[in-house]
Amino acid sequence: MTEIHLTRRRFMQGALAASALVVGATAAPEALWAQKLDAADDPVAGLALHPSVWVGLDSAGMVTIVAARSEMGTGIRTALPRVVADEMNADWSLVRVEQAIGDPIYGNQDTDGSHSVRSFFDVMRGAGAAARMMLVAAAAKQWGVPESECESRLHRVVHKGSGRMLTYGDLAAAAAELSVPRVSARDFKPRKDWRYIGHDGAMVDLEHICTGHATYGIDVRRPNMLYAAIAHPPVVGGRVRSHHDGAARSVAGVREVVQLPAFHFPAAFQPLGGVAVVADNTWAAFQGRDKLRIEWDNGPNAEYDSAAYRKQMAMTARMPAQVVRNNGNVEGAFAEAAKTLEAEYATPLLAHAPMEPPTATAEVRGRQVEIWAPTQDPQGAQAAVAKALGVNKEDVIIHVTLLGGAFGRKSMADFIVEAALLARHMRRPVKVVWSREDDLRCDYYHSSAAMYMRAALDAQGMPTGWLARSVFPPIGSTFNEKTEYGTGELTMGFSDLPFDIPNIRVENGPAQAHVRIGWLRSVANIYHAFAVQSFAAELAHAAGKDPKDYLLALMGKPRVLDAKLLPQSARGVDQPPYAFDVGRLRRVTEIAAAKAGWGRSLPAGEGIGIAAHRSFLSYVASVVRVGMENGKVRIRQVDTAVDAGLVVNPLGVRAQFEGAAVFGASLAFYGEISAKNGAIEQGNWDTYRVCRIHEAPLDVRVHIVPSDAPPAGVGEPGVPPIAPAICNALFAATGKRVRELPLSKAGLA
Repeated sequence: MTEIHLTRRRFMQGALAASALVVGATAAPEALWAQKLDAADDPVAGLALHPSVWVGLDSAGMVTIVAARSEMGTGIRTALPRVVADEMNADWSLVRVEQAIGDPIYGNQDTDGSHSVRSFFDVMRGAGAAARMMLVAAAAKQWGVPESECESRLHRVVHKGSGRMLTYGDLAAAAAELSVPRVSARDFKPRKDWRYIGHDGAMVDLEHICTGHATYGIDVRRPNMLYAAIAHPPVVGGRVRSHHDGAARSVAGVREVVQLPAFHFPAAFQPLGGVAVVADNTWAAFQGRDKLRIEWDNGPNAEYDSAAYRKQMAMTARMPAQVVRNNGNVEGAFAEAAKTLEAEYATPLLAHAPMEPPTATAEVRGRQVEIWAPTQDPQGAQAAVAKALGVNKEDVIIHVTLLGGAFGRKSMADFIVEAALLARHMRRPVKVVWSREDDLRCDYYHSSAAMYMRAALDAQGMPTGWLARSVFPPIGSTFNEKTEYGTGELTMGFSDLPFDIPNIRVENGPAQAHVRIGWLRSVANIYHAFAVQSFAAELAHAAGKDPKDYLLALMGKPRVLDAKLLPQSARGVDQPPYAFDVGRLRRVTEIAAAKAGWGRSLPAGEGIGIAAHRSFLSYVASVVRVGMENGKVRIRQVDTAVDAGLVVNPLGVRAQFEGAAVFGASLAFYGEISAKNGAIEQGNWDTYRVCRIHEAPLDVRVHIVPSDAPPAGVGEPGVPPIAPAICNALFAATGKRVRELPLSKAGLA
């Protein structure tokens, strides 16, 4: 496989030839299914079938399934096609997967928020079922028998009475003449007959990735292509006051020096501005950039100091703030408490730092724009490029490559817009390449946060009142720089508190952003789980009770949270069948503890900690066992229990949660982005550390809880419980309580 992007013409001429059967499915209402693209854009033009194309079958029997979500290591290019193949009764060895370009015909393509399977499971089943039903109907028509006498088996249709058999390839052309069954008429396979759903399946790209044949963004080559490196403003909102490029232009291979349009607030997905050096190769581009002399106007964020800002947020967190949730009589509970306990928690800015830094290739021909990029959101990139270049969105084609990691960063299209602007200027294809330093210093950062927690306790040490306050620059500030509150982020593990406490108040304090704030893997759940689960362990210690038993007592009896007790912002998707089921959270807590051997004696210097958290509609509990080596924390074992509802590919889920343990440990041990005079201080892996192999949790045991519930998220929910479980285990081992991350600040990592 030399390229993974799908061009419509290549798709039309190849796998889905004139004799092909093509079936569409969409999340849109059925009334919209009759809409079609213009013939030039429609890969199924002339076949009189639905325009939302997911699966095709050629006369040779090869099935082509379109993946409309981006592959960044989550296995989604495998999981969703396996759903189609299962319902179609297709032989997986006769399936090839093609990546969709960015187009609204595929529904929402933003591969973010751990909702790909949840949003498209039924759509994919519908596509596969419709194809299977059409093949059965075609066989019945050819044999002149009722459809009820025919059945689909693996890649063929059999007449049950006579044993006659036709392969899918044999039936493709005839089936293409039939109408696609309406959604209400589609016949789905019973769960007991699933061949791929719920069973392990290796990634379709695994061989190409392992052998170096896969195409990532950095691998794209276009004829006559140039390369660009960009000197971005060191401070968000900064602009070029003047620049001198004589030395840069003298570097062999440098073709042009281009000043990009100035940045303006709000940030959204626009480029940061700066000066680009365009050259024949990346070496010349970077060398030329190093020789630029630029005088910057650092703008309104020039005085930003992250250390001082964290102190400011902590002060804000101690003050009454905007009430987001208010149940019962919190003041009365504290007035009558036998004892009160309070604690403050803090987390820093974090960077995404994917292994493949941002890169994109663009080619502009008049008003036609073609992009090749590792993007999580091709439609968002399409819109951003169209706006920046003043062209129609429909004239921007986004080819999606494999992503060398992303964690949310590549949902933003700033680097893609840069490539498009430079390609138009140079009138040649241009690839923009960011260095690791560019990546770390010009990110959309995960927000820093300060949280104040206070509990009113009865004589048994159980809370009768709960006051929780969270302060952080919100994601909304990226789209409106005046936004200082983030009530939506409070629904991520803070205002949707699952504890059975009669009096609860949750508040949100204001915080102004001085950097671009974005979503990182599990978003605000990271700092909210850290505060809530750490404080729960502190309450258990104060009560002299076992942390696991105390946590279960806090949750109370199995029940569905009463939506009337939650703020409006915590509802919506949480309604049935995704209402907050405390019983499921209790169950994963009990399973993780049991699998980890909770309660057994441990060697001196070791400790065990637990944390449980619901995010992206999945219920997760992690138990971490740690030991101390030369004063440093070392993770001995991680046991994570997850109830993510229906699991399509268990192998992929286990991989996601194993990776989440390493990701979460890296954030807990070392994750910190700091700024002085508005500029980010970290620039590479030496200053933005991740766990080395001897520090990472290598013994990670993932326990998937069987469930009949609908699919939920798996890419992100494994991260939030890791940091609090590590810190709770550290306290059990040493008696040291950590309330501020990363652990390296206290010399513990």
